[in-house]
Amino acid sequence: MNRSTHARTLTGTALALAAALTLTGCGEDKPSSSGGKPAQTKNGETAAVADPLVATFEGGLYVLEGKSLELARTVELPGFNRVNAAGDKTHVMVSADTGFRVFDATRGTFTGAEYRGAKPGHVVRHGGKTVLFTDGTGRVDVFDPAGLAGGKKPEGRSYTSAAPHHGVAIEMADGALVTTLGTEEKRTGVLVVDKNGKEVERAENCPGVHGEAAAQGEAVGFGCEDGVLLYKNGEFTKVDAPGTYARIGNQAGSDASPILLGDYKTDPDAELERPTRISLIDTRTAKMKVVDLGTSYSFRSLARGPHGEALVLGTNGVLHVIDPETGKVTKRIEAVGEWQEPLDWQQARPTLFVRDHTAYVSEPGKRQLHSIDLESGRKSASVTLPKSTNELSGTITGH
Repeated sequence: MNRSTHARTLTGTALALAAALTLTGCGEDKPSSSGGKPAQTKNGETAAVADPLVATFEGGLYVLEGKSLELARTVELPGFNRVNAAGDKTHVMVSADTGFRVFDATRGTFTGAEYRGAKPGHVVRHGGKTVLFTDGTGRVDVFDPAGLAGGKKPEGRSYTSAAPHHGVAIEMADGALVTTLGTEEKRTGVLVVDKNGKEVERAENCPGVHGEAAAQGEAVGFGCEDGVLLYKNGEFTKVDAPGTYARIGNQAGSDASPILLGDYKTDPDAELERPTRISLIDTRTAKMKVVDLGTSYSFRSLARGPHGEALVLGTNGVLHVIDPETGKVTKRIEAVGEWQEPLDWQQARPTLFVRDHTAYVSEPGKRQLHSIDLESGRKSASVTLPKSTNELSGTITGH
């Protein structure tokens, strides 16, 4: 991923498609007639998709049934689109041209609820709340995903940053909103506002702040270009990385583990660094361990398992299962063929999404998608799709 940002931007074909859409003045999303036709119930109604997955492709979305991976819906949506779990059993958030749009994945339709704004970015789920950060406006929206039922836009809390930037925010159990500081040119740290919107704490020692992850015990880590900034029990603690530059821009956390999983890049001048090392940040001790996997990976390679295990999909095609306490690889699962991370972060590459005990892995080079049982390490299903997919997410059972 480009070191400076992974905010949603339009390039090439996607820009042309978006321009065409603007010229027509129509934002209608059309079901495709080329496969993925909705199943019908006895009453003639569209049958709901069970435990749906949503994968993006150039110009649309695929909705797949979670167990069989059967293609259930194809939805046309011009532009470069991103997808994240909304935090409930029904919806996902689609980052589109106009903002965050709420998509009912069980029905394969947009609900009409939308959080409008340029450059919709990070979606964070924590403690029963979903938090959206819109980069183009600096606006933060917080809501209970249960309020999405019935196609509604939930009432919730909002906060506007001092300046637009590629940021991220998370709400803690006590109502404190922890959100990034920065501008479009420079990101410097993190601040905390209470439930009334009053600033109560800030730390400006996290250059290039990017991404967050929450660990067991209400500890949150924000990635910096020289380590990780932790927020825990109302206080900030800096976890320094070895050396003068060590960018940890992508992290994955788990309620089952006090240790965060992060990437680890050490070349500030690289057009695209393909790291082989990962970082494990212990939020109890504020210490970092660096582990060399012997294979590179991308920003879409990191996830956590149901027991807190750290998961990394390597470019050697192997899904590495790592004990976060020791840093030892406990299992190597053959997932996909060998691949290389493309220079452009918007280009497709194998993507990892984990739900409960199942890892879903895309293989765009073969237009395939696989499900893997994490306990046995065996593939439980595979499907070949009409087009290569890019991002992958789905409904979830909880935060």
